[in-house]
Amino acid sequence: MIRFFAPALLAFAPASAAIAADPPATPAAVVAAAPASAWRAIAAEDLLVMTIEGGKRVVIQVAPGFAPRHVANIRALARAHWWDGTSINRVQDNYVVQWGDVTEKKPLPPGLSPTSSADYVRSIANVRLAITPSPSADAYAPKTGYVDGWPMAMDGDGAWLPHCYGFVGVGRNVSPDAGTGAELYAVNGQAPRQLDRNIAVVGRVVEGMAHLSSLPRGSGELGFYTADEKKVPILSVRLASDLPDAERPHFQAMDVASPSFATYLHLRANRKDDFYDRPAGGVDLCNAPVPVRAAP
Repeated sequence: MIRFFAPALLAFAPASAAIAADPPATPAAVVAAAPASAWRAIAAEDLLVMTIEGGKRVVIQVAPGFAPRHVANIRALARAHWWDGTSINRVQDNYVVQWGDVTEKKPLPPGLSPTSSADYVRSIANVRLAITPSPSADAYAPKTGYVDGWPMAMDGDGAWLPHCYGFVGVGRNVSPDAGTGAELYAVNGQAPRQLDRNIAVVGRVVEGMAHLSSLPRGSGELGFYTADEKKVPILSVRLASDLPDAERPHFQAMDVASPSFATYLHLRANRKDDFYDRPAGGVDLCNAPVPVRAAP
């Protein structure tokens, strides 16, 4: 979780500062060789476990530091078992997979937080954590970087999570509606970054994205399933912290302040090995995802 304090100094850690003199040849090799000290456990209360038809499991990490009110609502919805019996209702090719209550009539649990467009961007003026800058320019933000395990786009002291592949956002109606968190979607194609700061991004899929991206595309407008097409049932959605120990998933994200991540990021932007002859000299924010793994 990103913690916002006042007052504090925003520090930028150079990505190249800790690059090993003789790094492994590929980003994947860096991840495989990263020591235990380069990994940070993801809290169980930040993992949302969704089981869909066929017992297929999708695990989503939420980001309360970037979307605190939406994430509070998502946790409340999961604890109320609100998504049980709902469905995946939209699969638009190269865009999003969306789920929730297709009837839009299922009562929401009491006590959900109100939301607004102010929730799309968070202030980083007082963040105590060092930010590892991205090595490349970005078409959608003056600055980009990584903080506390998340990629981040920035403008002034405002920061937001980008719409990268596998990232999860909150469906909404026309402004000023900002969505409650009951309607969610996952990006299943090229990053639609034009949605940044127009919708709340609340997390990312850390396991089971293939179960979503491989679903049949809807033939209706915007990829919604028509009345003649089968919607994919959602069997259950639970917070990992509410599951029995034997059923609870455990994941780790690479520490973005670690030497391993610095080397990984450098190689993502400057890969030259047995396959790559010409280094790109840069990398899109969404093409350098923070590595996540199941805990050993």
